[in-house]
Amino acid sequence: MTTPSSVVVTGLGVASPNGLGTKDYWAATRGGKSGIGRLTRFDPSPYPARLAGEVPGFTAEDHLPSRLIPQTDRMTRIALAAADWALADAGVRPEELDAFDMGVVTASASGGFEFGQNELRKLWSQGSKFVSAYQSFAWFYAVNSGQISIRNGMKGPSGVVVGDQAGGLDAVAQARRQIRKGTRLVVSGGIDASLCPWGWVAQLASGRLSTSEEPSRAYLPFDPDARGHVPGEGGAILILEDAEAARERGARDYGEIAGYGSTFDPKPGSGRPPGLRKAIELALEDASSDPEGIDVVFADGAADPGLDQAEAEAITAVFGERRVPVSVPKTMTGRLYSGGAPLDVAAALLALRDGLIPAAVNVRPSPGHPLDLVVDRPRPAALRTALVLARGHGGFNSAVVLRAPAEPRPAH
Repeated sequence: MTTPSSVVVTGLGVASPNGLGTKDYWAATRGGKSGIGRLTRFDPSPYPARLAGEVPGFTAEDHLPSRLIPQTDRMTRIALAAADWALADAGVRPEELDAFDMGVVTASASGGFEFGQNELRKLWSQGSKFVSAYQSFAWFYAVNSGQISIRNGMKGPSGVVVGDQAGGLDAVAQARRQIRKGTRLVVSGGIDASLCPWGWVAQLASGRLSTSEEPSRAYLPFDPDARGHVPGEGGAILILEDAEAARERGARDYGEIAGYGSTFDPKPGSGRPPGLRKAIELALEDASSDPEGIDVVFADGAADPGLDQAEAEAITAVFGERRVPVSVPKTMTGRLYSGGAPLDVAAALLALRDGLIPAAVNVRPSPGHPLDLVVDRPRPAALRTALVLARGHGGFNSAVVLRAPAEPRPAH
């Protein structure tokens, strides 16, 4: 039986509400700096939820050719810029590689709302054919991967995974799968952005948004006062490569995508348990790891009492009560939908590099959740492995195991 090839992350491109660029994001996360505040991209006064995590200081004109700007929306512009940063971080020049050796597999969930809203605005103002707006909205899901492919001349496997917050991990797993089939390099991860009136109404319809007006007490996973999440925009683009190919070109990696598992929750009322525990067990099995081999868990952190309870039960069922540190750095950014899990992957890889577990800020852990939740300040720790969890609205569950490289990549 052939041993599957190792797949490693060699580049990161981050755009987050608490930091633009990997360096600024990680400095903010280590320092407990939150990017959650009152929504500014439109007037939120008429809505019950008014807080969001917005990417600061991003101006498309500073990062992209002017010809691309009229063709794209904010989500795609940030994704293109983040892909550029990730490729540069990996030391990859796409023009020097075979076009069919490079692919793009990203995640998307809610970012098409701004694109669709713009199309509907054209419909109302210009009398366009009614069908055009909805065709464009459906087509949008392929825009990010397609634009990244075109911009960088990548003609290898391409695709978009849609699974809400869990889709970001599923995209990384699909990228790993393509590399194991022979593709040398895949751009993966996800960037999401849906902070527009149409997107806001759709998110409110889920019933899971926090209506708190106080940024420091609005998004509180595993806290007795948890009453919903704060939405955000941004995420992370990752460069995945075959480990041997990366070594051949002298690249230093952040770590290995060592294991993956995914499940779907059973129908409500079926009496069967949620699927998150099984997803964790599948990821551990894929990584050839037992629970004692995991040094830190990056939790999904829904900030919904029932969902938090289910996640806490899944973690303790696998690892035992308070046996593994649990981190929720997204308390500083809000939930970024398809961009949230890739950002957690980036945070976990940086945590492995620096031996530092980021904290869940502003959270007062509930005694009803027997977790070793890292709060208040980062915790130094010897880290070799991390487990990242993500759940999507409707029952998606995904888990990824990350393993630190033998030679740690230096900070820069």
